[in-house]
Parts: sequence; C-alpha cells; structure tokens
Amino acid sequence: MATFPAINPTYNAQRSNKPNIRTTRFGDGFEQRVSFGLNQNPKEWSLTFNVSETDADTIETFLDARASDGDSFDWSPPDETTPYKWVCYEWSKSIPYLNRATIQATFRQVFEP
Repeated sequence: MATFPAINPTYNAQRSNKPNIRTTRFGDGFEQRVSFGLNQNPKEWSLTFNVSETDADTIETFLDARASDGDSFDWSPPDETTPYKWVCYEWSKSIPYLNRATIQATFRQVFEP
C-alpha cells in the first residue's frame, strides 16, 4: 500500500462529510431515514499544496501512479494522526512564481482491507 508523501497542505484545507443516508418520503409529509452500509459517513478533503516545483512533481508523480493502477493510498488528515485510505481522481497544478507551484486536489475516503 502506498503512502502519500510527507508534504503538508496549506491551512485552508476543507473537509466535507458525505453520509450515505437513504430517505423515503410519503405523501402525507412523513419521512423515514436510514443509514446505508457499514461505513456510511465517508470524508472528502479539498486540499491546496503551495510548494516548490520539486515537491509538486513528487505529488503529481505519486497521484499519476495511483491513477494508472487504480489503487488507494494511506494519508493522515491535518487534524488527525491516524492514516486512512483515500483516492484522488481530481487535481490541478498551477505555477504562480518561479520555482513555486500550487496543487489543488480532492481526496475521497474509501473503505477497504
């Protein structure tokens, strides 16, 4: 299992919770909800890395390798020390200054052995 490189995102990281809830609405306004599955509350992180171009290349190479093999990776969110499993299907890179780069990525939590 691959581990994300030890490069920290900037402090404007945003976490989203996406609970998997099934809802049934009845004609009289009554609504019934039930959580679906064992791991019904996956997290999603929107991250920004303001780093050197060398670190940006390291991040991109790592994410490209995961995209080509479809594998997840281990990563610890900024507010936790425990690593979880993640996938990243979307990221972008910009180069605002000489030898500096900004990578924006979305990490989605997955549950697997």
